[in-house]
Order: sequence, then C-alpha cells, then structure tokens
Amino acid sequence: MQTVRVRIPAAELEAKRIADVLERAFEDDGFPVTIFESSADGKTWTAEVLVFDLEPDEAADLVRDRVGSDGFAAPVHAEILPDQNWVAKSLEGLAPVRAGRFVVHGAHDRGKVPAGCLGLEIEAALAFGTGHHGTTAGCLEEISRLMTRRQFHRVLDLGTGTGVLAIAVARLTRQFVLATDIDPVATQTAAENARLNGVGPLVSTFTANGMDDRRFGEFGPFDLVVANILARPLMKMAKSIAAQMTPVSTLVLSGLRVEDGPRILFAYRAQGFHLVKRGEKNGWLTLTLTRGQQDA
Repeated sequence: MQTVRVRIPAAELEAKRIADVLERAFEDDGFPVTIFESSADGKTWTAEVLVFDLEPDEAADLVRDRVGSDGFAAPVHAEILPDQNWVAKSLEGLAPVRAGRFVVHGAHDRGKVPAGCLGLEIEAALAFGTGHHGTTAGCLEEISRLMTRRQFHRVLDLGTGTGVLAIAVARLTRQFVLATDIDPVATQTAAENARLNGVGPLVSTFTANGMDDRRFGEFGPFDLVVANILARPLMKMAKSIAAQMTPVSTLVLSGLRVEDGPRILFAYRAQGFHLVKRGEKNGWLTLTLTRGQQDA
C-alpha cells in the first residue's frame, strides 16, 4: 500500500484550522491527520495528512477538493513515503505512554516499564493505535477502571487498529477477546502484536466491514464492546452494535470530538444505553455507556 504524505505549512492559527478541516474532510477515510511546529522560531506550523493508494499529485488534488469552501491559500506539498521507513522512524520518536495501569511502548523502550504497570509493546505498522492519541489513551484508562469493577465474559474490540485495546483486556483478565477492523493490515498487525505480548491465543481477529458479518454471532453476544473509531460510523452502526450485545452490557466509545458527544448519545440512547462516564483528552471524548444496569 503506497503512502503519500501531504503537508501544508502555515502560521500557527491557520495550520490548526487546516488540520481541523482535514480531520473532518477525511473522517470517513480514516486518513491520519497531525499538526506540528516546523520552524525553530515557532512561526511556521505544518498540518499533515497521510493518504493511501494514490500518486502524490492525486493526493494533493484530493486534499484540495475535500476542503471545498474551507479552502486555504497555503501551499500543498505531497511526497511518497516508503512504508517501512516512515513507520520505523515515527515509532523511534515516541516516548512510552502511561494510561491507567498500562504503559504503551515500542521495542526501543521495552526496559522502561515501571514496576507495577502492565507493559503493552505495540508496533504500529500501518495501523492506528500507539497510545499517544487522546482516544486510545482514554480507552485504555477506561478499560483499566472497568476491569476493577466487574468481570466481563465476552469482549469485542471494534476497529482494533494495532490491537492495543484488545491486548490490554487480555493482559488484565487472561480472557478471550475478539478484535476486528475493516482493514486487513490492521487485523494482521493486531494479531502480531497480540503474539508479541504473550496473548496470541486469547485474541482472535478477523476483517469485517460493519457488524453484519455472521462471525460476530459466533463469538457474541458481547457484554463489553470497545469501539475507538469515528463519529459517523459509530452513529450508523448504533443499532447493529446494540444488536450484538447482551441485555446487560457496557459500551466504551471513542474517536469522538467533544462536539460529537450529543449526537452519539442520542443515537445510543435510542438503543437503550445511558451515559455513566465521560472523559476528555485534548479535545477528544471517551464515553462509557451501559444498558440494563445503573453504573459501570
């Protein structure tokens, strides 16, 4: 899969606006968007999006087309990134992240897990989820909290990415977890990371688009579902997710901007869920909902 990096340098406020526009424009595609300070004097920032399976000029045109009326005058630069090179380089620069009882780290920081913490060694490859994003960290903290309050028997990590959330549950409980994603690269990465963390036999993976795949019925119904994806697909799948869950169940949702909260809650309240906990990290929400019980 060819990866093209599209960069748009601008002044700080404009770069942040561009990054916000890009996140919304590519919400359904799942293309990662980042922003960073790119000059020593702090005057220039760069918004960046990774686009897959296009040529550089096509990727640049796609970015320009998607922003539409929110267009900007900043220059657009696009270049091909060799998959292995940019992945390895990006991981080497990531420090370990603590979230709840977990410390997420790469192989280069294997020896930096504090006593009393559970280390999760994650190699991202081309999948999302290293613990550095507010959504992943928020889900890990909530998993850490939930596992001290009750026992879950059938757990689904929907939109697993690197598998970090499924691995966290399996490491804590030594129980079986199902991890699925629409991207076969993600499910392969999740399976490899599960083996790397010693829970390969406990984490089962398969690739599925949505919740209609018959294999969900073979593994469910689930009393805990963790879904760290995006607001639009979470809304579309509210009914089908609820249908695969037990009457008494817990649902952790993330991948949500703060402003997405009301419409997500409306969609899941219609399925019998109610909000029991709301967490926010860097403008991203993690919502915990339950059905058939008062708290979680």
